[in-house]
Amino acid sequence: MDTAEVHAAPDQDAAATPALPSVGSAADRVYAYAKKAVLERRYAPHDLLTEGELATAVGVSRTPVREALLRLQADGLVRLLPKRGALVLPVTAAEVTDVLETRRLIEAFAVRKAVHGAGPELVVILGAHIEDMRVAMMQRDAHAYMEADRDFHAAIVAATGNEIIISVYRSMRERQLRMGVVNLLGDKAGTVDPGRMRAMIADHEAILRAVAARTVRAAENAVTAHLDHAERLLGRS
Repeated sequence: MDTAEVHAAPDQDAAATPALPSVGSAADRVYAYAKKAVLERRYAPHDLLTEGELATAVGVSRTPVREALLRLQADGLVRLLPKRGALVLPVTAAEVTDVLETRRLIEAFAVRKAVHGAGPELVVILGAHIEDMRVAMMQRDAHAYMEADRDFHAAIVAATGNEIIISVYRSMRERQLRMGVVNLLGDKAGTVDPGRMRAMIADHEAILRAVAARTVRAAENAVTAHLDHAERLLGRS
């Protein structure tokens, strides 16, 4: 990475600073704090996060900061730079392609199996996640909205009962969250596009109707249409 592409992370005023986590180990608190800031684009792509900055922000020593940064790197959110800190990684076109290709493979299979084998409890679970999306939309909370979105899709994948598929899908969670938040936020961090939120909810409702009706073709078509929609939005972001 060319050093010219690295930017110092901006000072964050009280209104923009994410709330400090209050539970978990010191490393857990740093991880949660930094991950939320990256996902909400309070730290922009190419910002440089230093150990000292994060230690001061969360009120811990530098040792747990190092552990937290390693976890963030494993999530694909940052890249460690020796003796400098961690660089916030942008969402690249290649990453978008890789994630969407993987989602198409997993989610098409998962929804087919869910329609065949899942019971009525899955319909209730999916409906609850859609309601969480509606609440987050009303509150203009992009991060909570995308958490509910991911939980909706993860519930369908979990219904397969295939632990390997579930594990692979879970490993993409942070990347999916970040891509989704980028889609929903405007040019200024913290603003959202309600039109995109409503359109995505409509996609999820179509998937839910097909699952509830136990119609395999309709369910697979709804998932494909939703991922096509996501791909178009990511191409414009």
